[in-house]
Amino acid sequence: MENTKMHTVRLPVGLSQRLKLLSKATKRTKSHFIREALERTLEDLEDAYLAETAYEEYLKSKEKAISLEDVERDIDLAD
Repeated sequence: MENTKMHTVRLPVGLSQRLKLLSKATKRTKSHFIREALERTLEDLEDAYLAETAYEEYLKSKEKAISLEDVERDIDLAD
């Protein structure tokens, strides 16, 4: 098992109840579902952050954008 670190979170009552019910129904720990949800959500948040950072760098660079239509035309994909 990989090393782990404990964290404490406060959940709204409704979310906590849902987590408890899911845990009982599946016979998996609440920690399992919290970990799984964090892994999925963090991937999305990291991707969004990288996209936002790349866009900000593009805006600062003053580079000219190339339209999708121009790219398609240049590689002979245009209809």
